This record gives sequence, structure tokens and C-alpha cells, in this order.
Amino acid sequence: MKCKLAFVLFCFLTSASMGAYAQTSEASAPTSQSARSSRAADRALSKQVRAALIKAKIVDTPTIFVRAKNGSVTLAGSVSDQSQIERAGDVARGVSGVSSVNNALTVRQPGQ
Repeated sequence: MKCKLAFVLFCFLTSASMGAYAQTSEASAPTSQSARSSRAADRALSKQVRAALIKAKIVDTPTIFVRAKNGSVTLAGSVSDQSQIERAGDVARGVSGVSSVNNALTVRQPGQ
């Protein structure tokens, strides 16, 4: 009788301790959820900057690549003249949510 009671108690304690140490997918969900929402916010900001460039009638908008990360926007690609580089940077800085602009645009050589 003592042996059966000890065995039942052992099984109960073992199963209770397993539940205490088990990790569920819910424990890691906030991290992946926040990463997803951060990526979505970055994509939305990139789209807003691209839309602002189009609205500002920057001539070489199709050759400008916009990347956003945590409010920091990078403009890359090439344009036909220096004034478009400066204008694109000014337009990007004017978009709500943009905290900084890394303007890596270059002037395209004639014939390219």
C-alpha cells in the first residue's frame, strides 16, 4: 500500500513539475508579434515615402529604392541630376514618421 501511494505521489509531482517548466508557443508570441508589427510599420513607411516621391514628381522615381527601418529611411539608386538627389532627400524628410534619411542616391552617367 505504501508503495502504491508513493508511486502515485511521485507521478503527480512529476506531471505537475513538467507543466511548470513547459514552454508554450504563447511565450514566444509577443516577440514574433512585435517583430511582425515592426516589419509592417517599416513597409508602410517605405510606401509613404515612395508615394511622397511620386507626388513630388521626382522624375526618376522608378530608379529610387526606398528602405525604412525603425523610422530611418535609406534612399538608394540613381537619378539623372544632382538636384533630384537633394529634392528626394527633402521630400523623404518631410514624411511623417521619418526620423532620419540616409541619401545614398547617385547621379547616373549619360547613356545609362
